[in-house]
Amino acid sequence: MSSTPVRLLRLLSLLSQRPSWTNRELAERMEVDERTVRRDVARLRELGYGIESDPGPWGGYRMAPGSALPPLNLDDDEALAVAVALREAALRGVLGSDQAALSALFKLQRMLPRRVAERLSAFADSVVHTPQGPGDPVSTEVLLALADACHHRHRLRMVYRDREGRSTSRAADPYRLVRTRNRWYLVALDVERGHWRTFRADRVVEARPTGQPVRIDSPPDAARMVADMLTSDYPVYATVVLPVPLEEAQRLVPPGAGVHESVGPDATRVTLGGTHLDELADRLLALTVPLTVLEPAELRTLLRTRLRTQLDALTPGDLGDLESRQRGEDVT
Repeated sequence: MSSTPVRLLRLLSLLSQRPSWTNRELAERMEVDERTVRRDVARLRELGYGIESDPGPWGGYRMAPGSALPPLNLDDDEALAVAVALREAALRGVLGSDQAALSALFKLQRMLPRRVAERLSAFADSVVHTPQGPGDPVSTEVLLALADACHHRHRLRMVYRDREGRSTSRAADPYRLVRTRNRWYLVALDVERGHWRTFRADRVVEARPTGQPVRIDSPPDAARMVADMLTSDYPVYATVVLPVPLEEAQRLVPPGAGVHESVGPDATRVTLGGTHLDELADRLLALTVPLTVLEPAELRTLLRTRLRTQLDALTPGDLGDLESRQRGEDVT
């Protein structure tokens, strides 16, 4: 029989894997008798773990909601996946602040087996991150408060700072948080003004739940609302049709960078904005997929000119290599 500490860790691991276990199932998995399982459950309760039980021959044990976090057993691939996700969260500021992600990553790295640590190091050395634009820090406390209010449908009283730096008190009925490439946005009903709008989370100075439940009737499409807002302030716009399904189009042009509309099983209309036509041309050419420009006509002309210039710059050898690559042939 294994030692008591080993059994307790094993029991915690099992209890975290399923909603409930019968005494017999636990005894069989741990290769002990049912009396030992009952004693080990009692020991875990003495250590502060909330373990609930149901009486009777068909009763069982389960971890109580809100009980102490049990040890987490991860295999090599799971540990690597968690470490990579924490690293990305810290680099991208997904949680508003990188401190929590960095702290968790530091703790995890100290416990990683050497073989996993080496794989993580190899991954980190091989990845180059492109600039993500200016950061817009938002505190984790505010972000969690907004998410909690969305989940529980409670009215918020916010101190909100506008683009001029002026702070005002706002009452809002929150609906959804939307993450774009650089920012978090709260989609909520502005109570005083009586209409739906978007709030930049990094401009929320304070978010206090009032405890007042609200009913959300006919909510908007939150992602579409943010996309419309982001593309409404540009001096130039383009509307194109991509010959791909909606999900693929949203991968090529993220929802925060354009407005998408399915026009068939394999076609999506996308509207995006930019500061000038050259910028839009660069973004569309970078998609490397065939497309149809609906408007403006000037952009269609610009793209044709760009493509013609690129083709004219190719030598006959370059064209041959390009055709061979398209056929999957080796041109080295």
